[in-house]
Amino acid sequence: MNDLALQHATIASEIEEVIRETVQNCSFILGPATAAFEQAYASFCGVDHCVGVSNGTDALTLALKCLDLKPGDEVITTPHTFGATAEAIGHLGARIVFADVEEDYLTLDPARVQEKVTDRTRVIMPVHIYGHPADMDPLKEIAQASGAALIEDAAQAQGARYKGEVVGSLGRAGCFSFYPGKNLGAYGDAGGITTSDEAMATRMRSLRNHGQIAGGPKFSYAELGFNHRMDGLQGAVLGVKLPHLDGWNARRREIAQRYEEGLASVDGLRLPSVASWATPVYHLYVVRCDNRDGLAAALKARQIDTAVQYPMPLHATPAFHDCGAAMGDLPVTEKACEEIISLPIFPELEDDRVDLVIEAVRDFFGA
Repeated sequence: MNDLALQHATIASEIEEVIRETVQNCSFILGPATAAFEQAYASFCGVDHCVGVSNGTDALTLALKCLDLKPGDEVITTPHTFGATAEAIGHLGARIVFADVEEDYLTLDPARVQEKVTDRTRVIMPVHIYGHPADMDPLKEIAQASGAALIEDAAQAQGARYKGEVVGSLGRAGCFSFYPGKNLGAYGDAGGITTSDEAMATRMRSLRNHGQIAGGPKFSYAELGFNHRMDGLQGAVLGVKLPHLDGWNARRREIAQRYEEGLASVDGLRLPSVASWATPVYHLYVVRCDNRDGLAAALKARQIDTAVQYPMPLHATPAFHDCGAAMGDLPVTEKACEEIISLPIFPELEDDRVDLVIEAVRDFFGA
């Protein structure tokens, strides 16, 4: 699905140099390389601040923590996402409220969100799933009308754009994962939070470091915090990779277009849709069909890897079964989870390999 070794080979000398520098100056936690990456990524996203943290889950947790959620406060989000999205809400004691997704893009459906708003709604948290932005303008209108904060889960969407604006700049804060397999991936766990809210950024910098005020006296704790700091080595790696991100994303779009041209005529196969207002980055290339398992088996027989992200909606799992949604309540998500399958996509995937995938898929469908 994603050969990280191929990408490393293209930047190995740069990576080795910054790792050596970080080790030599012993900047293992935060440090100058992380600070430089934070500044560069904030500029890339078009915001004033980026706060580097230990992973994407902790990015979500800190962003929500800054909103001072109380028991009974509600956060509306999607059931079609990695568990960390809802996990962060639950750990802070807020109530998880699932709204269904749009049929075409599998992102949070503003109409379904509106139906879920109550006087306890404090946050609306869309996920830019698979690298395709959620429809943010109507979600902003709902958030403003209800007095809720809009927090983006952009873990899969580094560099994606909504109406020309980079995701992570469209709400109160944007939360990113830099897990190694992401479009912009570290060499271990890492995450980041983007915002133009200076007070929020200052508090997150404190919270990530045990509640100590950044630049203040050591061992003086303003509030109960966390150990959610980014490693210096990860900041150094991300600093090398960031200038390549636009090019890598462009290559992903080229591969997606090649799939589109090769598979559009296949009956029984549904390809991903792209909204007119979106510039996606194809973290995953997700197609839909009735016989997903058969397709996966046929491709595996030809040494082609596939994956399913995700085989069940969150409200169907034990951890989130008590979030007020039963099976049947969120039909678009539930149907999608029965049909979706991810085909290989990563920047170093060569055209001849893409064509082999296309050929195998067409053969399975008899096209």
